[in-house]
This record gives sequence, structure tokens and C-alpha cells, in this order.
Amino acid sequence: IKKKVAEMKLKFSHMEGTSNCSDMDTHCVFDAAVKIPFRLNQNQALLTFEDEEVAQRLIKKGRHTVNLDNNKADVRVMPVPLDMGVKFELHVTISGRKINVSNIPELPIPEDWMRDKLELNFYKTQQGGGGEIENVTYDNESRRAVITFLTPGASNSFGGCPKYPFFANGRCYTLFVSSHADLHLKNCQPYCGVSKKTILLKGIQEVEEDEESVQDMIEIHFQKPSNGGGEIENIKYVSKGAAYVCFEEDTGNAI
Repeated sequence: IKKKVAEMKLKFSHMEGTSNCSDMDTHCVFDAAVKIPFRLNQNQALLTFEDEEVAQRLIKKGRHTVNLDNNKADVRVMPVPLDMGVKFELHVTISGRKINVSNIPELPIPEDWMRDKLELNFYKTQQGGGGEIENVTYDNESRRAVITFLTPGASNSFGGCPKYPFFANGRCYTLFVSSHADLHLKNCQPYCGVSKKTILLKGIQEVEEDEESVQDMIEIHFQKPSNGGGEIENIKYVSKGAAYVCFEEDTGNAI
């Protein structure tokens, strides 16, 4: 499943204790649920009721006569089939011993020499971080490396230093340093279905009234128990063009 996700602010909900803090790693879990979009076309409306029995009763009846601007309109009431959505957990472990290093300069030296220079450079750090190094993994093509320190928590001191000096061949280069994270996708669950509380109205005739007024007329009609209706949570009417309405998986409500 591939989907572009816009940048967003993350909400920190709570922190759990752990019985083993010797690795000094940071473990995070992100719960994600993709909202299900529904295309609402011209002269259509979506109504979400507080009670799903009301929605099912209206769907079962099928056709309803609605007064719109002193005109009677026969509209069709239909269920709302939803496309596939997905929810998942993203488990992230930020290492307390490893850092990622990029923007390594291209030098005319063998790879093992470059590994030695990187090890010496980060072992002799003057910025308060680093220390004795256990391993250096270097890729010449991507000019990236992973530095593994011997002491747990040693990599945490590089969190506020994205740029790092690198001395080689009598020059000072700038390396980019970032946290090393392992990501695992768990409990990935695709889902689809039909909304239980929302109905789709089709065949709404065009009238001279503005969109908001027509929406109010529809809402008044379907709120009346005498018309088989009930309390409405949300309503969306489109008189021209089209609009996308999103549904939440846990409630099946339009939002």
C-alpha cells in the first residue's frame, strides 16, 4: 500500500515504563488510520443520523417526497458503500548506540581507509558526544555510513547536531548526522463496508434557493419522525460540481 501523507503535527499521548533501560533506545508506537473518502456528486446529499435504525429505515423505504422551495421532489435514498481504508501501527526504535552519517566526501582512498577516518573522527569528537566505537559500516556508492558506539546512549548526544565537521586530507568537510531508526509495520488491517448511520440522497432537483437553504430544507424534512427521520449529526449537500467527504472507520460517520 503506497500513499503520500502530508506533514502533520503528532500528538504525544503517554509514556510507558520499561523494565530494561540498559540499551538506552527510544521506542515509539504510532497508530494510523486512513480516512475513507467518498465522492459526493452534483445534486446529491449525505445525511448522518445519531441512530443507525433511522438510516436503515429510510433506506428500506427507498423513495421520499421532499418539499424544496414549494416544489415537491422525489428523491432516492441509498446506502453509502465505502472504498477500502487501512489502519496500522508503526513501531519505531531509535537507537541509543547508532547514528546515520551522510554527505561523506568522495575521496581517492580505499573504503577501509574511509572507515578508519570516520571512526577516528567520531571517536575524537569535540562536541560532547561520541566515544569508543564498536563498528563502522560504510557504503561508497551512497556515501553514507552507520556508526555504532560501544556505550549505550552515546548517540543521543548527536540529536541537536545535524551538521558535523569531518577532517580529511587537510580539509574540513561537513557531514550530516541523523538518528538511526528501525521501523516495523504491525497490525496492518485493510477494511471496507457500508456506513450504517449515513444515507445518500440522489435526484435532488435544482431550485432557485441557495445551497445552504436547500440543505436546511432537506435537514428539516429528515429530522421529522413523521417522515421516518430522526436527529441528524452531519449533513452535506452539493448543488454544483462535486465534493469529497471522509468517513472514520471506528464510527462509520461522515465528517
